[in-house]
Amino acid sequence: MTIKSRENLLGAWAFLIAIILAVAGGLIATFISVGREGVNQTLLGFLSILGLVAGYFVAEKDVKTFLIASASLVLVSFAGLQGGVLSAAILGVVNVNKLITNILGALMFVFVPSTIVVALKTVFALAKR
Repeated sequence: MTIKSRENLLGAWAFLIAIILAVAGGLIATFISVGREGVNQTLLGFLSILGLVAGYFVAEKDVKTFLIASASLVLVSFAGLQGGVLSAAILGVVNVNKLITNILGALMFVFVPSTIVVALKTVFALAKR
């Protein structure tokens, strides 16, 4: 019988919830435009808090992998937001550019705070040595 590690359970759940909310929020923001500013700001604030929590609970053994992966994701998301990834429309109903921009923007609200927290934890751990 295998024993599962529970040292990073809270961080894993925070990331899972944040990713699901980011994608769902990006989809909702694409299709609903009436009164979304308040909901959008609240959702983005909640995603940032989840990113901070998830970043805090990244295990020390996973820091290097996390920083490489999250820095890559943040850079690609930023490039996608700046470059307007796709400007085609699917059947004239869904503006793919707006959809991807909303999802990438929401993901950045998760990964930027978590990357900052993990990087700061790493710097302070190095300074202690």
